[in-house]
Formats: sequence, C-alpha cells, structure tokens
Amino acid sequence: MANYRYPYVGITSTNTDYFEVGIYNSSESGGGDALTTVAGVDANGQPTSGPISTIILPMPSNIQDGNSVAYGEEQLSNFTAEGLKIAQGVMGTTLQEIAKGDTTKIQQATNKVLDLAKNPGLKSVVMKSLAAEAVSIFGGNVSVNSLLARESGQIINPNMELLFSGVTLRTFRYSFKLTPRNSTERDQIKGMIKEFKKSMAPGGAVGGDFLSVPKFFLPKFMKGGGPHPFLHRFKTCFLKDMSVNYTGENTYATYGDGTPISMTMDLTFQEREPIYARDYTESVGGVGY
Repeated sequence: MANYRYPYVGITSTNTDYFEVGIYNSSESGGGDALTTVAGVDANGQPTSGPISTIILPMPSNIQDGNSVAYGEEQLSNFTAEGLKIAQGVMGTTLQEIAKGDTTKIQQATNKVLDLAKNPGLKSVVMKSLAAEAVSIFGGNVSVNSLLARESGQIINPNMELLFSGVTLRTFRYSFKLTPRNSTERDQIKGMIKEFKKSMAPGGAVGGDFLSVPKFFLPKFMKGGGPHPFLHRFKTCFLKDMSVNYTGENTYATYGDGTPISMTMDLTFQEREPIYARDYTESVGGVGY
C-alpha cells in the first residue's frame, strides 16, 4: 500500500487538522446489484473494504459544501386534467371485461367526452388552437393564449406548480500549494501526483473491447486520528479532474535536481451517488453530508 503526505513532518500532532484521501480498488465491487446500489460501498455510502493507498494533505483554503435537489415548473390546465381522468378511466378497462361484454367504463368515458365537448370554454380553446395551427403554416407565431388574451382578455389557467424532479451529485474542487523543502518532500509530492493520475485513469488492454472502472476515492476532513468533529462528510467519489501547475509562482524555477520550487495541484471530486435523508443517521458526525 502506497501512502504519501505533505508536508512530511508538519502533520504529527494529535490535534492537527488535515485533508485525507483514501483510494479504493473498484475491481472488488463486481458483486453488487448494478440496478439499485453503488458498487463497492455499503448502505451508508462508505467503502466495504480498506484503501489501497492514502494521501494526506494540508487543509485546503476554500472549504464549503452545497446540497441541492432538482425542481421544475409543471403546468396542468383544467381541460388537460379532465382529459387525463377520461383516459385513465378507459385504461382501467381490462381485456377480460371487454371479452365479457362489460364496457361500462368505456361508456362512462364516452359520456364524459360528450359532456366535456359541451363546455363553451373548451370549444373556444379548440377553435383557437386550430386557428393558431392554420396561421403557423404561413410562418405566423401565434399561441392559443395570445388569441384568447386579444379576444377576451383571458388565458388558460396553467395551474402551475413547482414539482420535485430529481436529485443531483455534489462536486468538490480543492487547490493545494506544494513547496518541497527537502528530498523527502520532493519524493512524497512526486509520488502523490503520480498516484492521483494513475488512480483516476481507467484500466484495460490496448485494443480491448472493454475498459475497467477507475479507482474511487473517499476524501475526509480529519482532526488527529479521527474525522473532523464539525466539518461535513463525503460519500465515495471519482476524481473527475486533476491539474498541476509546475510554475506555482508564475515563474519557472527549480532546485538543482529539476524539482519545481513551487507547484499548485487542483483536484475535482464528484460523489458517486446522491445524498438522501436516510444517510443522516446518528453515526454521521459533524454537520452531516
């Protein structure tokens, strides 16, 4: 197991805060349910096996979390709602009922359509819709609502509502300043850069039909030997982007052996699964996820 840390001698106290990244082998995750679970993690989104490598870095300068879910504006007019009710009534008729000659639901739906057709408001909307379609043939851009507004000063009530539409995946971006002060720190920095690059790359033979999933990562804010008592937690992530600027002071400068005097390493992690309410258990410390 390859372990790296920077600064090499600066993180020794039991009260020191630091940033730890565990790297895990995705090849051990083939036994999960691909349709319902994220491979290689338990029900709490934590790895089911130990890391194959650990990298320790100083706390980044910009620490923040952001949780969001997706919502969308949806419209359902009264006319559309009535049409849906009729359609659902017809769909509720089974083949067995039709075979037996029981067409009660279909007849009820037919009666509702006839009643709906008598609605003067619906008749006006249908006529305006046909007129708008006819005008569009000549390049006109006219809507039903615009015609109704011009004629009667009214539009169709959209019954607009904000509805939940899905979840999102969190992304974290961190930047680290690396300034090796001796040969030991030089080797540690060189090793961790190579380890990050290697671990985020997919596997697979040249010319093969398939690629293996890259290793996944678990970032942690630490204090001494345990998780930080206040800061947020992570679920397992993939390292989506990594960049290293070898001229950290905007000037090319190296030691005698060619090691850059100052470097900046940027890491972008994205969690592999969303955050759910069930994840906030009593065992999750700090401010949660």
